[in-house]
Amino acid sequence: MVWAAAGAAALVFLVQLEITARHYGQPGPVTSQAAELILAPKPGPMYGGLALTMVVLTWRHRFIAAATAITIDGVFVLVRLAIGADMSDGHYFGNGALWVMLGYAVLAVTRRAGPERVLLLKGVGLGLLLVAGRKIGDTWLFVTAKARPTVLDQYVATADHALGNPSWLAGRLVAATDPVGPRLLHLVYGQLAVAAVVVALYQLRNVAAERRFPRHHLVRTFLVIGLLGPGIYMIFPVVGPVFAYGPGASGTGGVEWAAANLWPHIPPPVAIPHPMPYDGITPRNCMPSLHTAWATAIFIHSRKGPRLLRHAGTFWLVATLTATLGFGYHYGADLVAGVVFALTIEAALRSLDHGWDRRGIQFIVYGTTVFAALLVAYRWLPVQLAGHPAVFGPLLLLAMTSVVYAYVRTTRPWEPAAAPAPQPEPQPEPA
Repeated sequence: MVWAAAGAAALVFLVQLEITARHYGQPGPVTSQAAELILAPKPGPMYGGLALTMVVLTWRHRFIAAATAITIDGVFVLVRLAIGADMSDGHYFGNGALWVMLGYAVLAVTRRAGPERVLLLKGVGLGLLLVAGRKIGDTWLFVTAKARPTVLDQYVATADHALGNPSWLAGRLVAATDPVGPRLLHLVYGQLAVAAVVVALYQLRNVAAERRFPRHHLVRTFLVIGLLGPGIYMIFPVVGPVFAYGPGASGTGGVEWAAANLWPHIPPPVAIPHPMPYDGITPRNCMPSLHTAWATAIFIHSRKGPRLLRHAGTFWLVATLTATLGFGYHYGADLVAGVVFALTIEAALRSLDHGWDRRGIQFIVYGTTVFAALLVAYRWLPVQLAGHPAVFGPLLLLAMTSVVYAYVRTTRPWEPAAAPAPQPEPQPEPA
């Protein structure tokens, strides 16, 4: 009944989002995803979704699935070349992966039964969720730009004075490392889903052999962050420093809407903030920073992996934080909220599996309270925060640090105890 209710709620949400997008003159996630069965796919983790689906397959079937997907893509490319389709954007791979995932869904329903059917459907669902999540996210960001004509950047920029305007500092540092620094950070920032798939594949590496999924893994956290976070965009719409105080991501387009062209060289002055109008194109996707939340989740889930994976998780977190600030996509206040947001969701999901004990519930209440207090402070006390940076800057960081500390204290007892090494049996002494 729980899964049926969740499925019904998801279906209602998709239909409503489709209707809303069409109201604003754009196809919704269902239409755009269905179109990619034939049309050239937009950039997205198609093969990442197929990789997640293949965790439930044997190695033989994995090779068959990958070969089939590549063959289908090859046929699509040849047809597009034959009819003279525009392929200048380079986005022409991915149809094969989508066809194979749907094929396994049909196979599960028609040729499998019992636990084997359930396992295969879970694998297909995992892959399709990753693929469809990108479409849903793109549509939702489009809706935020249309539904929220004014943004609250002046409030967050003012509150960010308490943290020392880190986006302005990071922006100058990244510019000083041009071209190597910006290119590396763009790669890290744009391929966050790839890093998530790598960590998830490590966590799910034994699914095919054990015929079951682990109780908790990264994909669950990723999906819940992506489900809940965009809702806050509608409550607290913010476009980011490079748009509200700079030339926009393209270098020219945002100047006419910006409050002033200051980023990254001149921090905005402390003044009474006001909601400001912005264009109907730029997503209001800053508060909280979901890139920070996702990178935090990758870092947490990589801690149980081998040394190389742990180092990669640390690198991805640091590089993502640097990129979000250095490219002017986020304020420092967004990152603080993003960390608290991610840890609260991660603890809630782990509590769901571990059991709702008192310690877990207390942390979830505490994390939610700190997150709400941050949003209230950014919206209603930004001038006070900026006026006393020596007091409120450390307090903001202390609030975030307290959530990190409480998360570690809460979840550490949930870790399985290491089994003691077997001791050799005593040998009888010779007579």
